[in-house]
Amino acid sequence: MATTTTAPAMTRYDYKIPFVIGASAIGTVIEWYDFYLYGVLAAFFSTQFFPKGNDTAALLASLATFGAGFAVRPFGAAVFGRIGDIVGRKFTFLVTITVMGLSTALVGILPTYSAIGILAPLLLVTLRLAQGLALGGEYGGAAIYVAEHSPDEKRGAYTSWIQTTATVGLLLALVVIAVFRLGMGDKAFTDYGWRIPFLLSAVLVAIALYIRLRLQETPLFARLKAENRHSTSPWRESFGNVKNARLILLALFGATAGQAVVWYQGQFQALFFLGTNLGVRFQDAYLIVGSAIVLATPFFLFFGRLSDRIGRKPIILAGCLVAAITYFPIYSLNAQSAHPQGTFNRARGKCVGADGTTPTVAQPEILPLVALVWIQVVYVTMVYGPIAAFLVEFFPARIRYTSLSIPYHLGNGWFGGFLPLIAGGLLAATGNLYAGLIYPIAVALITVVVGGLFIRETRHVRIWDEVGGETAELRQVAGESSRGGPRSREGAAPTA
Repeated sequence: MATTTTAPAMTRYDYKIPFVIGASAIGTVIEWYDFYLYGVLAAFFSTQFFPKGNDTAALLASLATFGAGFAVRPFGAAVFGRIGDIVGRKFTFLVTITVMGLSTALVGILPTYSAIGILAPLLLVTLRLAQGLALGGEYGGAAIYVAEHSPDEKRGAYTSWIQTTATVGLLLALVVIAVFRLGMGDKAFTDYGWRIPFLLSAVLVAIALYIRLRLQETPLFARLKAENRHSTSPWRESFGNVKNARLILLALFGATAGQAVVWYQGQFQALFFLGTNLGVRFQDAYLIVGSAIVLATPFFLFFGRLSDRIGRKPIILAGCLVAAITYFPIYSLNAQSAHPQGTFNRARGKCVGADGTTPTVAQPEILPLVALVWIQVVYVTMVYGPIAAFLVEFFPARIRYTSLSIPYHLGNGWFGGFLPLIAGGLLAATGNLYAGLIYPIAVALITVVVGGLFIRETRHVRIWDEVGGETAELRQVAGESSRGGPRSREGAAPTA
């Protein structure tokens, strides 16, 4: 009697691509919100968790603590990237958001230096390290999760939604902090109010976890694992294989390093420059940067979609180049439009009154400053909008989580994350208000040269060819007809 074999039943996805994007994005927004709460309050934290007596030293120590979270991001990328390539995408970013939420909430109950002395900054650094490790695994998981649910021809458009999350997370941190600072008053906020935004994170994380638990593994990785073609040693394959190690280095110096400094200079450092260096009141600085972010955020989606048509590489490198060329005139106009009062004090890194110590309050022209910051955020959208699609296409599926996350977090964690500290050090060393711009300009130009000469365009890479073409499961999530066989196109991603 003849026997017949039955094909395995297709996994049933009871959600569509908008839910995939929303569930991935909400968690990533919250992770960025958690991470940047400290950054927005870095100057404030220097008075809470570090010894008093030397304002510049305390501020640099606070910025170094902020940088500590960035320093460990590549290690988090290696750890969680390995888990993501072996176990799966979904499981990994459930773990990372849990770690991030707990670490952030604990900052909200941490005693200050006046209460427990040197133990306070030590515990703060420990929690920042935990945040950095978690973020090292979160971004790659979210970007890959959306990309591996996306049809090849719409990957830039769909992943660009994830690219809005870092900026939206920063905006959320600004809004929440501003609400409590203005609503409570400076004294109450200094005494205990600063803790509330951190504690709020626990509620937000619980909501994100509830939503993410509905998700299933990506169709592409599920097919890869079912066929036993996923990696069992992603570290060895990523770093021990010369071809893949070269791809990691190229992605770092030819894309993510320049993207990172443009991101941090255009948003985070712009806020610090206005509020700390020029003496713009925090409510005005938040209004300026927040307004610019709101107005520029749609351009993430614009450039993501555009990259599906003309390519990832020209948009990313153009953003790096135009930023490097225009930063000095933009920041010169920033200083003119902010109308700082008094004279700039090199040792204090800010403008002070006639006595040489008392900080002064600038008299800013809001609209010109919004326009100047908006231009910088548009640069951010150019370099950041297409980067997720580029990185996903640049690496093969079996080691994608590890190989993608390492250059991304080396670029954003080290080249970008230490920008405030490096800029502050250059300012303190030279006394020149614009000396900090040398660093982002130099890194952006390096990326333009390396990326222009050695990076290949990835728009035509069809990641679904690695598992035999686009599957019925993918078309089900994307809301397309599932009739017909798998669609296969030329240009598959390189194999390990």
